[in-house]
Amino acid sequence: MAKKEATVSLIDTFSEFKDLKNIDRTTMVSVLEESFRSVIAKMFGTDENYDVIVNPDKGDFEIWRNREVVADDELTNPNLQISLTEARKIDASYEVGEEVTDEVIFEKFGRRAILNLRQTLASKILELEKDSLYNKYIDKVGTIIAAEVYQIWKKEILLLDDEGNELLLPKTEQIPSDFYRKGETVRAVVARVDNKNNNPKIILSRTSPMFLQRLFEQEVPEINDGLITIKKIARIPGERAKIAVESYDERIDPVGACVGVKGSRIHGIVRELRNENIDVINYTSNIQLFVQRALSPAKVSSIIMHEEEKKAEVYLKPEEVSLAIGKGGMNIKLASMLTEYTIDVYRELDENATDEDIYLDEFKDEIDEWVINAIKGIGIDTAKGVLNAPREMLIEKADLEENTVDDVLRILRAEFEE
Repeated sequence: MAKKEATVSLIDTFSEFKDLKNIDRTTMVSVLEESFRSVIAKMFGTDENYDVIVNPDKGDFEIWRNREVVADDELTNPNLQISLTEARKIDASYEVGEEVTDEVIFEKFGRRAILNLRQTLASKILELEKDSLYNKYIDKVGTIIAAEVYQIWKKEILLLDDEGNELLLPKTEQIPSDFYRKGETVRAVVARVDNKNNNPKIILSRTSPMFLQRLFEQEVPEINDGLITIKKIARIPGERAKIAVESYDERIDPVGACVGVKGSRIHGIVRELRNENIDVINYTSNIQLFVQRALSPAKVSSIIMHEEEKKAEVYLKPEEVSLAIGKGGMNIKLASMLTEYTIDVYRELDENATDEDIYLDEFKDEIDEWVINAIKGIGIDTAKGVLNAPREMLIEKADLEENTVDDVLRILRAEFEE
């Protein structure tokens, strides 16, 4: 009964191995042979004199042992040698010095050997699966894939690809308004493959700028064909994005091609990104013009560039200031991300004004020093500089409470009204 169970156990091992995906035939045979040899070497100290023949298609194998015929009284190692008497029981024509090859029945090695084989195979199979998964996805980093939601946790979603491989979409890589149920299909870009302790983890992302770029490549043939290049991308996932594009063909309008007739090309991308508002602008290497375009839809009156500090002072008409800053400061933040310049927005000064300016330090008796230092920390050190700066910018960049900023503005206005 034990022998029958052992045989079934071996057949199960083969069937498990045969059903594995992504493992080619040569590798399969090699690993099976290596596993048998490993067990034989542990039992006899060497596997050099054994031939292992594996047939993974049928799920069977043969083991043949080669031994030298020696005189009966010279037998010292039964694994490498066979006595003349024993050899002649197999074939009466054998002589001393010849080699005898006989088949070994692995099941006769006992239950421990079979268990050892299964454990060795299981370990090697697991390694192969991990290597296969890693190699498959390391080549897919930066590409969009579709996977099915299998399990939803607080900090991440577990997805399965079409081969049943596990993929992770962390909460931090999800668009804030993303909501999925089990069984739904998710599209995301392969962000990275972690392989700590040979345990690959495939991390997906829907917030990466690369995801937006790949979506444009799929929707806009001119990008895929290389006629239009995406130069820069800035995103606040699920809210707003700015993308700078350039055409190598003067006949092609890169912005028009990306948007499509009546927005036909961009609509699908906007839907995929949960109604993320996407601004497409023409890229230029002229940084002053690029900053100007990046602040669209606001119309800039003038710009003072500080290239060494990578800062830009932008002056606009009062009615354009709110457009430049955008809801929650989003437009100016994206423009800074896109251009890699710190952008400070100011209302255009009245050229006819003759009032002299006053340094903020002169107001220390009315305004707390820490508030003055916070405002000076964003590059504004005069009263008119504060009054010409947008209120929203003072709140966000100086990190001040709204009522604190309002008190400062009230005090400074009063000074010039006197």
